[in-house]
This record gives sequence, C-alpha cells and structure tokens, in this order.
Amino acid sequence: MSLIDPRAIIDPAARLADDVQVGPWSIIGADVEIGEGTVIASHVVIKGPTRIGRHNRIYQFSSVGEDTPDLKYKGEPTRLVIGDHNVIREGVTIHRGTVQDRSETTIGDHNLIMAYAHIGHDSVIANHCILVNNTALAGHVHVGDWAILSGYTLVHQFCHIGAHSFSGMGTAIGKDVPAFVTVFGNPAEARSMNFEGMRRRGFSAEAVHALRNAYKIVYRKGLTVEAALTELADSAAAFPEVAIFRDSIQASTRGITR
Repeated sequence: MSLIDPRAIIDPAARLADDVQVGPWSIIGADVEIGEGTVIASHVVIKGPTRIGRHNRIYQFSSVGEDTPDLKYKGEPTRLVIGDHNVIREGVTIHRGTVQDRSETTIGDHNLIMAYAHIGHDSVIANHCILVNNTALAGHVHVGDWAILSGYTLVHQFCHIGAHSFSGMGTAIGKDVPAFVTVFGNPAEARSMNFEGMRRRGFSAEAVHALRNAYKIVYRKGLTVEAALTELADSAAAFPEVAIFRDSIQASTRGITR
C-alpha cells in the first residue's frame, strides 16, 4: 500500500524519503525535501526551497514555505529549514526568508506549533518551543529554546524571545524578552520568571534562587540596565543560568521588556 495518497500532487523534483506519508489533496512543490518518518496530512501546501527533517507531523490546511508578503521580497530564491520531531498543527503558516536578512527561516527540533500560528520570514525558532494557537511572529523574530508563547501572543519584527521565557495569553511583545522572564499584557510587561518551567525541567534550587535574585536586580531595584548588568557579573560567573539571563539582556538591540 502506497504511503502517498493518489489524490496528492507531488512535483517530480521533490525529494521524499521512502516512508513519508502524504494525505489526499496535499500539494508538494519542486525543491522540497522531506526526511524519513514525516507525516503530511491532507490539504497541506509545501512550497520550496524547503527542507523538512525527520519524524515531523504537519496537519491539514497548513501552508509551509510560501513566499513572504514582505514588500522587499522580489522573488529571490530563499529557504525554509525545519528540523526533526516537530508538530505543526492545523492552519499554520510559515514563510521563507528574504535576502535582506538571513535568506532563511529556521525551525529547530521538538517544537509544537499549534493551530493558526504564523511564523514570518527570516524568523528562527530554536528547540522545544511551544507556540500556542494564533500566536503570530512578524519577520526576523528569534525564539530561544524552551520558550512558550501563549495563545494570541503577537511579536513585533526583530524581537528576540529568550530561552525558557513565557508569555501570557494575548501578550503584545514589542521589545526583547530576556531569558526565563514571564511577560504579559499589551504592551508586554515583565511579571516574574518562568519558575514553573524551571521546576518541570529540573533546575536546581540553587540556580532558581540565583535567578530569582537576578530578576530582582534587573526589575525591582530601580537600576539602569547597564548598572544591573554590572551587578549581575559575579552571579553570572557562578551560575550558568544567570549567565544566560544576563547575556540575553546584554545582547538586546531593541531594549528589554520591563
């Protein structure tokens, strides 16, 4: 029995591993490569150049690898690269990159992208992230490992979302979110740190305590960002987790959510 439904349309130039499953009425274009164990449901459109890794699942009505509507885009050959073990739920839209930035939109491994989420051009999603229903990322957004963006979160272009961070439902993010920080509101405001996420991932009590103190230095002492970074130096040297938090602030070009 064929794993590709006869009602699917597969361009002869597409390269699919032998065990890829494709449902009815899905369309897979030229210059699309799909790795072993990946399942494509019905009514999915995949346009190249797109590389999809192993053991992904893409649900119905998703549009993957389409041209960006960015007005700078003039049809240049750009890419979408998706790693392994990702779940892309119903109605998700993911656009390829632009030559003005990376020429590539990149999604790592073990991510859950829920229904009707949008990932704009040149965005980078790391690993183990969750984008809940109707989350929308404008172009050039970077999302770090283990970040969770709750439903209807909106992220402005060029924002960086730090590793292990969390956004509440309906959050509108216009500045960078440091690693581990929980934000909520429109516009987004920092509320705390993602301590529940740390607990679930087995962070030590000492690391959590150090991060709690680091958060207070940045958000509760009334210091400038520069002064807070200076005060964090010793703790960052002692705890890699605090170093990640500090580095995410130091690397910000848009300013951080406070």
